[in-house]
Order: sequence, then structure tokens, then C-alpha cells
Amino acid sequence: MKAASVNELKKELELRNQIELISFCMRLVKFKKENKELLSFLLFETDDITTYIENVKQEINKLFSEINTSSIYYIKKSVRKILRFVNKQIRFSASKQSEAEMLIHFCNCIINFSVPLNKSKPLLKMYEAQIKKINEVLTALHPDLQYDLKKQLKSG
Repeated sequence: MKAASVNELKKELELRNQIELISFCMRLVKFKKENKELLSFLLFETDDITTYIENVKQEINKLFSEINTSSIYYIKKSVRKILRFVNKQIRFSASKQSEAEMLIHFCNCIINFSVPLNKSKPLLKMYEAQIKKINEVLTALHPDLQYDLKKQLKSG
């Protein structure tokens, strides 16, 4: 079965009444955990994005503190898992500023938690890719905001 395009879905949803839309949302929420997380974000977090970003930063700190440092393999695996979490939160927020803030915090955590970048080429490449991504996102932001975020990145 081929899925309909986003535009087709939008047109069809516009024709439905509120009760049907609520039932569709509830089915989506039950179907996949990520849908539930997105709906939770949309309903409860979008009004106060700064608190949301702070909560994500706290979760990142928690995840970094739980990293098993007994081997490079476990460190690499854990850092990738944290990066997947960060990227999911970025997709939810859909904001360049929050993307930059979360990625900067992620990169600063890598440096502050003494992740051995020099011992693992994949870790180093992952870090460099995030720095590149941050720089691309920063170019789309207001110059004052760019300055503040670049300062955060350098102060790490």
C-alpha cells in the first residue's frame, strides 16, 4: 500500500470533524512511541521552549554521566545514542535556535566529560560533523544570536 502525500493528507484532514481528528491522534499515539513524544511536546512544551531546551540539556548531562567508560566501544555507542536523542528533540522543536543550543551543549559535554576523541576516529568525526552542523545552523540565525551562541561554543 502506497502512502498518500502530505498535501493529500492535509486536505483530507481539513474535511474531518474534531471528534474524528482526536480519534486519529489517539490511534497515532498508541501506534508508535515517537508519535506520543511528539504529541506531548506539541501539547505541553511548545509554549515555553526555553524550559524545554533546559530540560533537554539536563537529560543530555544525565546521559553523559551514565556513560560506561570501561572501553572506547561503549563510549562510542553511548555518545551515538545521546546524539540520536538530541536529534529527535531537535526534530520536535523545529527551531534553528534550539537546534544550535542543543548541539552546542552536546559538543561541550563531549569536551567536558573527557570523551577521548584522540583515541577514536569515529568519535572525532562525529564531533567534527556536529561542529560543522552548528556552524551551518548559525549562519541562518540573527547576528546577535550568532555571537552569543558562538561564545557558548568556544567557552564550552
